[in-house]
Amino acid sequence: MEYEKMKKIVQQTLDDVLKVRDEGQKEYARSSNNVFANFERVADHIGITREQALLTYLMKHIDGITAYINGHKSQRENVYGRIIDSIVYLLLLRGMCTEEDKKQIELEYICDELSDTE
Repeated sequence: MEYEKMKKIVQQTLDDVLKVRDEGQKEYARSSNNVFANFERVADHIGITREQALLTYLMKHIDGITAYINGHKSQRENVYGRIIDSIVYLLLLRGMCTEEDKKQIELEYICDELSDTE
């Protein structure tokens, strides 16, 4: 494939990712402004972390992509949709990781401040 054609595919994919993420936010987060609300609800219901809930959703799409690669072309959802959804889930996971890293940094700062007062 030529560079320019691939560049168009990448741009279209990124546009699709943003559209799917925005639509998913409205559908799954419900009235919450919390982009992780759906994963947190599921996690609470079944006693896992929100990251594990997200991974479960992601793995459904990875399984479908794997089936496509292995020759099973006729699926309920086409491979392009599964790829877009997988990217969205990976970006949401990135957001979760970023949020956790920020919490860890804040916790370390608090611990440092407490140890300085002792």
